[in-house]
Amino acid sequence: MSAEIVGRPKRRPRKRTNDPEGLRKRVLDVAEESFQARGYHASSLGDVMAAAGVTGGALHHHFPTKKALAMAVIEERVAAAVEGTWIAPVRAAGSAREGVHIVFEAVAAELEQQGFVRGCPLNNLAHELSLADPDFRAALAQIFAGWRQAIADKVRADQQAGSEQGTHPQRFAALAVATYSGAMSMAKTAQDASVLRDCLAELEGSIRSTPSFRSGAKRRRRMLRRMGTP
Repeated sequence: MSAEIVGRPKRRPRKRTNDPEGLRKRVLDVAEESFQARGYHASSLGDVMAAAGVTGGALHHHFPTKKALAMAVIEERVAAAVEGTWIAPVRAAGSAREGVHIVFEAVAAELEQQGFVRGCPLNNLAHELSLADPDFRAALAQIFAGWRQAIADKVRADQQAGSEQGTHPQRFAALAVATYSGAMSMAKTAQDASVLRDCLAELEGSIRSTPSFRSGAKRRRRMLRRMGTP
C-alpha cells in the first residue's frame, strides 16, 4: 500500500509595508513628545528609535543627525502649534484684543482640564536651544516673528476699520506675546494655569490705562458724537 503524501499549502510571502511618510511622522511624533517632556539634550536618538519602533538606518534616512530631527520638530511641529493655538484664532477673531483674550482663556481652560502644565512648546525649546546653535535660534526666532506679525496685522486691520487708533501694532503684539510666554513659564513652574488669567487681566487693564489707549478712546467717542450716536 503506497502512502499518500499530502502537500501543505504554501505560505504567501508577507507583503512588505513601505510607508516612509508614516515612519517619518511616527519619528516626529515621538521626538516632539520627548523634546517637550524631557528636553532636547536629555533625549537620545536611541530613545527616539526605541519609542518609535524604527531602526537606526530608517531614522537616519529621514533625519541624518539629531540636529536635523530637532529642526524638523521646530519648523513643522512647533510652528504648527503656534499657528493653531495663536495665529489662526487671532485672525478669525473680531479684533486683535478679542483674539488675545480668546487664546488666553482657551489655553487656561484646556490646561485646567488637563491637570498639568507642560509649558509653551516654543518657549520650552527657545529656553533650551537659543544659545546652543545659531540655526536653532534662527528657526525659533522666525516663529516668534510670525506670531507677533499676525497680531500686529490684526491691529492694523482694526485700525483700518476705525478702532485702535492709539495702538502701536508691533508693540501691542510684542506685549501680548511676552505676557503669554512669561505666564506659561510661571504656570509650568507652579503647575497652576490660573496665572494665565491673572496676566491677561493685568494686560487688558494696563493697556486700557495707557495714554494712547485713552486718547484713542476719546477720539472714537468724538467721532460717534459727530455721527449722532449716543
